Amino acid sequence: MRFVNRERELEALDRWWARRGSSLAVLWGRRRVGKTALIQRFAEQRKTIFHTASGRPAADELRSLSSSAAPLLPAGIRDISERPLADWVDAVETLASAAVREPLLLVLDEFPELVEVSPDLPSVLRAVWERVRSKTKLRILLCGSAVRTMEAMQEERAPLYGRLDLRLMLHPFRPDEAARMLSGLSASDRALVWGLVGGMPLYLEWWNQRRSVRQNLATLACTPGGSLLTEGELVLATEGETGDLGRRILYAIAAGRTKFNQIADAVRADPGRVLDRLVALRLVERVVPVTADSRKTRRRIYRIADNFLSFFLGVLDRYRAEIERGLGSTILPVLMQSLDDHMGPIWEEAFRLHLRRLAERGELGNEVVAIGPFWTAAADPCEIDAVVLSGRRRAVTLVGEAKWGRRADGERVRRSLERKVAALPKIDEDLRYAVCAREQVDNPHEVLAVTAAEIFRP
Repeated sequence: MRFVNRERELEALDRWWARRGSSLAVLWGRRRVGKTALIQRFAEQRKTIFHTASGRPAADELRSLSSSAAPLLPAGIRDISERPLADWVDAVETLASAAVREPLLLVLDEFPELVEVSPDLPSVLRAVWERVRSKTKLRILLCGSAVRTMEAMQEERAPLYGRLDLRLMLHPFRPDEAARMLSGLSASDRALVWGLVGGMPLYLEWWNQRRSVRQNLATLACTPGGSLLTEGELVLATEGETGDLGRRILYAIAAGRTKFNQIADAVRADPGRVLDRLVALRLVERVVPVTADSRKTRRRIYRIADNFLSFFLGVLDRYRAEIERGLGSTILPVLMQSLDDHMGPIWEEAFRLHLRRLAERGELGNEVVAIGPFWTAAADPCEIDAVVLSGRRRAVTLVGEAKWGRRADGERVRRSLERKVAALPKIDEDLRYAVCAREQVDNPHEVLAVTAAEIFRP
């Protein structure tokens, strides 16, 4: 897989490596997000022992680690290929002694798998680390895909709390980052592909840029055993961690039941605790109006946070059984007809992400404090796709609307927004308007015109 982006993450790892003496770090993120590729790029030209856990008995894990480490140990250190590491105390002490003169990187990938078979490993690591850290240049990087487990390791009562010099979470690619993996596509098609497979590097790599959207979906989604067809179930099985109720909640949200009471009615149970768990796992996002206090408001909705999972649960999965039975070619036209409906809310989120990117560059003013959607619960509801708040007053400085259609009339959309802003508090006197369409904004006078060409520009 091509390695692109991750400049900020590599810079953070470089700064960590430049620290004097020994150091501990943790890197985590969802499956397929590119942790291994990032570590391999970082480890280039560095003396590295890379061990990926697989849930084997502790003795087997240690034998595998011994085999990986043996060629890198300096002369005078025991031959661990002949006398393998006996336990984790022995492992850390031996590798620490091997890094007295020069830095050595030990990567323990899928660290939660090691903890599964050696539950006391974090405590052992802390105890040994306290003894050896002043005498070695060993760097230990703990990595994992079990998001909640990796985050729990960093909490106040966890053994390693306060001992980690770097904590780095890897996120899926944003639109401008995904664009670097889709350089062979038009901006409009980049938007569609990101909307279908999201920002996971591996999923983007699966997309054949020399073939059409229809041809790609025929291969990836409408063929028995297709990568996208099988990946959704794998995500649910390995990342859900919330059982049958969690699965039913995800399907309910994907079907449009986004309010708490709608979800409860759909699953016929109290979804509160499991919803919190799904939010912690980054599979679901809790959204409130940008002008509301998120700690107090009851006006909240839930959305599937991952584009691919949203596509799988909301569109593809309903046809999965028949595709596996061979009806993929006849289902493909129906699938293609569903794409525009799927892309509507995802395009709005892409628009908000672009506004955040502009804010980071200072192009929306110097005091932007929040960007998000707005809606009211009144009898005559008002919805605005993007609202920018600025300053201590959280004044509204920009409002915007996103249309997935190829073109949008900028003047007409601006007039609509002018009517809607009456529902907003604290309007800035220099209020700006933004209009977003996939390919072109007509009559763009007095509006910030945004298209896929801007959003998906690397």
